[in-house]
Amino acid sequence: MSAIYKREMSGYFNSAIAYVVLAVYFFFSGWFFYLYCFYGDSASLSYVFANMFYIIMFVIPVLTMKTFSEEKRQKTDQALLTAPVSLTEIVLGKFLGALTIYALCCAIFLVYGVVISFFAQPQWSVMLCTLLGMFLLGAAVIAINVFISSLTESMVVAAVVGMAVGLLIDTMGYFANLIPVDWLRTVLDKINFLNYYTNFTYGILSAVDVVFYLSVTGLFLFFTVRVLERRRWS
Repeated sequence: MSAIYKREMSGYFNSAIAYVVLAVYFFFSGWFFYLYCFYGDSASLSYVFANMFYIIMFVIPVLTMKTFSEEKRQKTDQALLTAPVSLTEIVLGKFLGALTIYALCCAIFLVYGVVISFFAQPQWSVMLCTLLGMFLLGAAVIAINVFISSLTESMVVAAVVGMAVGLLIDTMGYFANLIPVDWLRTVLDKINFLNYYTNFTYGILSAVDVVFYLSVTGLFLFFTVRVLERRRWS
């Protein structure tokens, strides 16, 4: 798995993807930080974190679009699938590569916390709790988009479908309120990513929220392994 991971990290930084993702993430997080903390004269990053939820949904598909689709396009997937590593290790190696880049993106909030400390007392407990939530949210969304990438050989299709899924996740709460059927509205509310993420932004660390994101992550990584397994034997 370490060889796959190193290969992914090298691929990210030898292309423009890592730099584009980091630049976009830093730009929007910096803009929200200035808007709510400096211009809004607040020592709380809660609104910054809340708005970054929507940016994450559109940045991650760009980060993960090449994980498997590029392998299929370049016809290197067969060599990868016949390598002396398990399919689970292949999926985990690629997943952890994308997750590492995403973690570098999230690390900028530690810098914002230090900047705030020069002017006020930052709420480190809330900030660290929210960072954990942001990391778990990213892990779940990365797993979903890695699965999407395994279904197509086009990076563009993988990115567009991933963004469409992100848009669906963004608007799930809105559509749930429009549904007149109680049980269906309840189901949508239970799988609404934003509900679980919002708890973290208020400094609420709940086992339910953690388990939800870990379950989604594990489920879609499992789906990806099954897709690769079927391709290996086809």
